[in-house]
Amino acid sequence: MADPDKPGNEFTENLSKDVLVMKHRRFGRTGWMVSEIGYGMWGMGGWSGSEDVESMDSLQLSVDLGCNFFDTAWGYGEGKSEGLLGRLVRSRTDIRLYTATKIPPKNMKWPSRREFTLDDCFPPNHIEEYVHRSLENLSLPSIDLIQFHTWEDSWLQDDRWIRKLQDLRSQGLIRAVGISLNRWEPWNGVQAVRSGLIDAVQVIYNIFDQNPEDELFPACQDMDVAVIARVPLDEGTLTGTLTMDTKWPEGDWRNTYFVPKNLRSSIEHAEALKPLLPMGMTMPEMAMRFILNNPVVSTIIPGMRKERHVRQNIACSDAGPLTGALHSQLRLHRWDRQPTEWSQ
Repeated sequence: MADPDKPGNEFTENLSKDVLVMKHRRFGRTGWMVSEIGYGMWGMGGWSGSEDVESMDSLQLSVDLGCNFFDTAWGYGEGKSEGLLGRLVRSRTDIRLYTATKIPPKNMKWPSRREFTLDDCFPPNHIEEYVHRSLENLSLPSIDLIQFHTWEDSWLQDDRWIRKLQDLRSQGLIRAVGISLNRWEPWNGVQAVRSGLIDAVQVIYNIFDQNPEDELFPACQDMDVAVIARVPLDEGTLTGTLTMDTKWPEGDWRNTYFVPKNLRSSIEHAEALKPLLPMGMTMPEMAMRFILNNPVVSTIIPGMRKERHVRQNIACSDAGPLTGALHSQLRLHRWDRQPTEWSQ
């Protein structure tokens, strides 16, 4: 552990406080004020160990603690996660909650590849069909943010997708449009952002994956496009708890992501961060607060299936960004990676 005089133990104090203060940020040109810690709902769509009662309790607690932005997808359990979000929103008419979901690609292939066409993934009739499917799962009259679950900037050459979304928006079924970018390919969304056609972009951004800062974030800042930062803990690497003996239940997708080569390298990169940890600070807290240092980020969407995770993550907003000195040290741990057969 690092010098005990370094700041950090305020986090433990925050967790014990009766009231945690959630800060809010402007969601790009939509003007929405969203919680800077949002809620990623993939794990509630059927991951091993996921239980609906526990999920709903965690969602309700997050609202009580100030969370108002929730990200799901039809692909998370073929609408199961959307159903849980709809239940939450309908039960909390006392507060404005923002719903974000995603249309799956027609070919049901993640991630996208350069050779995929718009007709392979998002032809207009498919877009309309899945907007209505999601609305049915949510049992809500409209969706705040509809996103393409995969994206290729080459699709900008075919305007049928945006014409269909503009039609759905004119009907009041959706309010804003976004895209979700492939792992480790933030460059493959810069043209979409600069086109002026989208309102939000979802991208992997964390201590290791800093490459969105190169081109994507400046474009978002120029065009007033909201940024949703996903995978803040690098699929669990930044919890600092992985070992070469770590196993997941059969069928858990992490078994195919953390192949031995990736698991070994991930552990080595995480271990290199531990000497930087201030006294009283956890690795997940440091990872979350690192992202909060970037004002271009509108909201972070960690997965939070358990109430203790909700409290821990929201306490990061209460504590605020890291000190400039620690943030500068962590920036040296950027880890540029290229998509491969296991990276999904």
